[in-house]
Amino acid sequence: MAEDAFFAGPAIRRLRKREGLTQAAIAARLEISPSYLNLIERNQRPISARVIMRLVEQFDFDPRTLREDEAIGGLDGLARRFADERFADLGIDREEMQELLSAAPQAAAAFARLYDNAAPASLLADDPFAASRREIERWRNHFADLDVAAEELADEMRLSRGDIGLALVDRLRERHQLSVRILPQDVMPDSLRRLDLHARQVQLSEMLSAASRNFQLALLVAQLEQRDQIDAIAKGARFEDEAARGFFTRHLMGYFAGALIMPYGRFLRACEGTGYDLPVLLRRFGVSFEQLAHRLTTLQRVGQRGLPFFMVRVDRAGQFSKTFVGASTARFVNSEVSCPLWHVHRAFERAGELQVQFVSLDVAGEREGGWLTMARTVEGRGEPGETQFVVAIGVEAVLAGELAQARGISLRSDDAQPIGPGCASCHRVRCSQRSLPPHGRKLHFDTIHRSVTPFELAKS
Repeated sequence: MAEDAFFAGPAIRRLRKREGLTQAAIAARLEISPSYLNLIERNQRPISARVIMRLVEQFDFDPRTLREDEAIGGLDGLARRFADERFADLGIDREEMQELLSAAPQAAAAFARLYDNAAPASLLADDPFAASRREIERWRNHFADLDVAAEELADEMRLSRGDIGLALVDRLRERHQLSVRILPQDVMPDSLRRLDLHARQVQLSEMLSAASRNFQLALLVAQLEQRDQIDAIAKGARFEDEAARGFFTRHLMGYFAGALIMPYGRFLRACEGTGYDLPVLLRRFGVSFEQLAHRLTTLQRVGQRGLPFFMVRVDRAGQFSKTFVGASTARFVNSEVSCPLWHVHRAFERAGELQVQFVSLDVAGEREGGWLTMARTVEGRGEPGETQFVVAIGVEAVLAGELAQARGISLRSDDAQPIGPGCASCHRVRCSQRSLPPHGRKLHFDTIHRSVTPFELAKS
């Protein structure tokens, strides 16, 4: 997939004003025409690498300022904030957000700062788990250096062979003098993995599935061999709370473990060769559905991109315990709860079955976007028989036509199931499934007529 054009009009305009120069004077020093500079400043032309290099040479210019939007998480970070129920009736779409971010990035940053420090968002700003999520979002859940390191290690360990678990056991024994022992549940009632350095043992619970055992071993390899690189990434994040850094570090460990078991190049080739056929990928790489879902959100290597999947993990109360948007445009997954019309809830009733659904986001009565989503139960703690969560993944419908799981599914926009960002934030007028009235909307009470919906909204 082609790289997005890079626009930097506001940054160039601020530089020119700081230097007190005219467009013609700046253009002369950059060795471009004034008309071309004018188009760059108005975001009607992208800035080239050559012009960036001339800026560095001619002025006291830090090219990192060209990516000032990263501080707020880019377009996805701005979309998360605009998804707040207080803005739901305004119908602000991603195109408008992109225009704001491109034309006035400092104004967008000011809005983000005000939002993050205002109640109730201030509670989230102090939440270490939410802070870690925001940092992952800023990276779009793609850590190129970890992918490269994991791929090189996978080649060294020859993980393309059938038994990945055996290769991981050999690595721990030969490189770290650690043996792997499976212990009964009554010995490890509250633990999945334990490292006994005195006995030089990695102890695993017998209740773990084969996929979970392999992942735990890969996690240990990440901790033993990639700690410095992972710590360097984590230390570069601006966290006010060390607990947030702990969550972020834990995510990076899991990221490397997944990349080791599913090396980038081989995994992407398998995805493209099978039409992202989920059952085939699960078998081929010996992973769980949740591990596979995580990996699908990370395929953003420059020049070797996969489809932009999002992933969420939902509990029976409809709360999101995991959210990875990656490069997806799925705004609705940034809500705190999910819509009951989404088939992630039906999946709880049909354990182990893949629920495929085409959904669109209903914003103030108008549909926005469309995603093919696939949801399935996953086992809590990796133990067979426990189905406490549902993991859902999704990709934009315009990109989903060739997917194996899209066969037999109509992707016409009129056939999408409209869903909202949870009842309290949803302003759909006619929804018999509504459990709560939407915040910020007046209600209409009619003693003569009773609608099928439990709450009737007053006409604005």
